[in-house]
Amino acid sequence: MVTKPTSGKPTSHVRFSRLRSLRERLSTRDQPFDGWLLTAALALILMGWVMVTSASTEVAASLTGNPWYFSQRHAIFVLIALVAAVIALRTPLAWWRANGPFLLLAGIALLFLVLLIGREVNGSRRWLSLPLMPFNLQVSEVAKLCLIVYLAGYLERFLPEVRRTWGGFLRPFVVMGIIAFLLILEPDYGAVVVMAGCMMGMLLLAGAPWGRFALILGLVALLGFYAAIAEPYRMARLTSFADPWADQFASGYQLTQALIAFGRGHWWGMGLGNSVQKLFYLPEAHTDFVFAVLAEELGLFGAIGVVGLFALLIWRALAVGRRAELAGLAFAAYVSYGIALVIGAQAFINIAVSSGMLPTKGLTLPLLSYGGSSLLVSATMIALLLRADIETRRARRHAGSAVPRVRAGRPDTQGVRK
Repeated sequence: MVTKPTSGKPTSHVRFSRLRSLRERLSTRDQPFDGWLLTAALALILMGWVMVTSASTEVAASLTGNPWYFSQRHAIFVLIALVAAVIALRTPLAWWRANGPFLLLAGIALLFLVLLIGREVNGSRRWLSLPLMPFNLQVSEVAKLCLIVYLAGYLERFLPEVRRTWGGFLRPFVVMGIIAFLLILEPDYGAVVVMAGCMMGMLLLAGAPWGRFALILGLVALLGFYAAIAEPYRMARLTSFADPWADQFASGYQLTQALIAFGRGHWWGMGLGNSVQKLFYLPEAHTDFVFAVLAEELGLFGAIGVVGLFALLIWRALAVGRRAELAGLAFAAYVSYGIALVIGAQAFINIAVSSGMLPTKGLTLPLLSYGGSSLLVSATMIALLLRADIETRRARRHAGSAVPRVRAGRPDTQGVRK
């Protein structure tokens, strides 16, 4: 029996499949990397340079006689960070995977070294003065990156043990305990919180059981409570956070000045360069509290815009990790997750501290605050995200080209049935 040849016009289902496949190719395969991720990172770096310049002119003029001193140095930091990012972008992830344990040892060695010969500022010993670098190296920033790379390699190698056994689950906590002990000696409690949260987040995304996290979080809460009441200055920070106006000229001074900056900003801000709080009222206006100056000068909408850029950056970083995980690139996936968690946690804590939602912590705002170490490591992390995305897209293209393509809407038997 011979039937009529089928029409060459594709059905609606075939057209939909074609459109969907075209959209996927345009969104992932035909682009070398995630453009939104790069756009958000560059926008934050540019915004950071503008706000550091605006927030530091009066302080720089008072300390050095040059109102553009911190702005010029930050521009140098940006150039160094971009060079480091290009180097990291051209380095295959296989190198990071192979050298993860050595990077972890290097990070721990730097934490030891800073306790011996580090520079002390405001009672904390966190910085190393290196002769070939134009800034003091904050070793906790380097340790964050080293921990992420090591833990990503560990999860790739021992993922079944992490999910099934307590031994595989607890080994990263031993490493984190050593790092936390060294950071507490500096002291740098903010870095401990960020790194511990990143480690637990990576384990959770790797599929570790929820019940173990409940037990660990209970122990951490007890240790945190003990650490808070062990030193008088920590209790003062907690009490001033609860009611900063009760002692606004002592323990609550930084927070009250930051809140005044937010109040002055209103909806649209006082205009770029017109901040009053940066005129020796708000301490660390161009470093830890640059977001408060930004809110005062650019207003609520400017502050929301910066928060939106961070949200976009973290969302795209998680998307990079998810694509890598679906492509079978476990190391790239966990590196991306770890970087998203670190940047997200540090940005949230800095903004929450500036707006009075959390007690005062000495954490910079990634890509935005003044500081060579933070900018250098943050730019390197962004480059690692882009490298992970590039390698994931390459793997998907190779996998797609290996599958034979069948032209939709063309019958194999030329419309003839027997």
